[in-house]
Amino acid sequence: MQHDFSDAAAFSKAFDDPARDAWQRPAEVIQLMRIEPGSVVADLGAGTGYFVSWLSRAVGERGKVLALDVEPEMIKFLGQRAQQQRLGNVVPRLVPYDDPRLEPGSVSRILIVNTWHHIDERASYAAKLAPALGPGGEVWIVDFTLDSDVGPPARFRLAPEQVVAELQGGGLHAEVVSAEQLPKQYIVRAVRR
Repeated sequence: MQHDFSDAAAFSKAFDDPARDAWQRPAEVIQLMRIEPGSVVADLGAGTGYFVSWLSRAVGERGKVLALDVEPEMIKFLGQRAQQQRLGNVVPRLVPYDDPRLEPGSVSRILIVNTWHHIDERASYAAKLAPALGPGGEVWIVDFTLDSDVGPPARFRLAPEQVVAELQGGGLHAEVVSAEQLPKQYIVRAVRR
């Protein structure tokens, strides 16, 4: 699913709407991820940076948040946001559609929120995520349920079982972590085999 996300300021009105907190529940997502202070995490498809401040606090001053996106305007917006919020541990980085460009063993967590359905050839993409995970590393995917009243058109949504199969096709072991904790979404967690 390709979409034009070049107007970052316009998307920020929706992506960063405080009402999103009620159904996205970022504090709960971060708590589930068990992020260690000082670790390196990647926010893949970071967009305008909705999760960036949460991740920044979780990794602490000695940690690092790689805010990855395919849209140059989102990266520019992320950089400005990090500077305004004094998030010195946030590194916005432009990546291509087909490669997260993460070094082997470089991250402890990869968070992919509302983005997995945008990726083409997802099993191949998952195969590029697996080597980036360090010891105990995990991939966390949060995406919209098939019957959610928000999110992409229904034809672009993925069942959690499909996400699990795609991650496993890329060499990861995956499972649905939560089907009930988020009212409009599911969470899938994956680790290296």
